Amino acid sequence: MQSPFTFVHTAPTNVSGKMPALFLLHGMGSHEEDLPQLVKDFKETHHIFSLRGPVVHGPGYAFFTIEEEGKPERNVFDKVLVYIQSFIREAIQEYDLDPERLTVVGFSQGAVLAQALGLTLIPSLRGVVALSGYVPDFVKNEYAIQSVENQQIFISHGDFDYVIPSQSGVESKEYFESLGANVTFKTYQDGHGVTPENQRDLVTFIQSL
Repeated sequence: MQSPFTFVHTAPTNVSGKMPALFLLHGMGSHEEDLPQLVKDFKETHHIFSLRGPVVHGPGYAFFTIEEEGKPERNVFDKVLVYIQSFIREAIQEYDLDPERLTVVGFSQGAVLAQALGLTLIPSLRGVVALSGYVPDFVKNEYAIQSVENQQIFISHGDFDYVIPSQSGVESKEYFESLGANVTFKTYQDGHGVTPENQRDLVTFIQSL
């Protein structure tokens, strides 16, 4: 891989032809070892790539900087999004992935990017899992939006999330539905995190793809 990202990769144990893949994007202050535990059920059946954000943000890393909550710094966000798009396209070639069975899973900042990827990536994603995120206004209003009518979206949020308000999840749901995507929307009695029930639901969602 020529990508500038630091990442961890696990290959499926039973490889038969082109295989599906999961791409994991962590939240601010975290790292590439954070999210693989959420999708450990898919180690035998999927390639799993977990990327580290390029911005140092203690105690870990971030994918982009922000002006204020809900407003990424546009120049950083644009570059990182392009880099992730390039990473996914390169991975398709290098690991012989099935381009019709790609899913991005993101939490917080990673969920913001996951939704932006769902809207813009060519080849289009099969699935998007957005845990406690939002869609920036400039993505909705200024990006070239691809068709998402064949896309499956899982959006979840904690009812007591004081980092990214739960209303952001509702707005993401409504936005993707307005574009014709098939959206599964869940809320949980939680703050800014992933409950065991949330994990079970996202696993069920990925299994359905």
